[in-house]
Amino acid sequence: MLKYPPDLDRVFHALADPSRRAMLERLQRGSASVSELAQPLAMSLAAVLQHLQVLEDSGLVRSHKTGRVRLCRLDRTALGEAEHWLGQRRAPPEPPSENRLAPVADGHPPARGPALAR
Repeated sequence: MLKYPPDLDRVFHALADPSRRAMLERLQRGSASVSELAQPLAMSLAAVLQHLQVLEDSGLVRSHKTGRVRLCRLDRTALGEAEHWLGQRRAPPEPPSENRLAPVADGHPPARGPALAR
């Protein structure tokens, strides 16, 4: 089984929810209070806070409290790590090596699966 960094798993988990993606889109324009982030969403403030916790745990959002207001901002570092991972998967595949195309000892190339009946 393949192992990926847990931070990457948390980023993709956070991005999987449309409400959290909407919050991130809003934060692209700049910092926002929790109530500002909650306003366009059809959910309770408690639900918004749970979504924000997922975003903070993933590293996509940072927040700090000033008086009674909690301000949130986008942290692009975790997003960059996910983009890097995706970019590696977009790279073109390596060309086949000469060894895979070379004939085997009996002079015939290796079989490529079951022969099709005609």
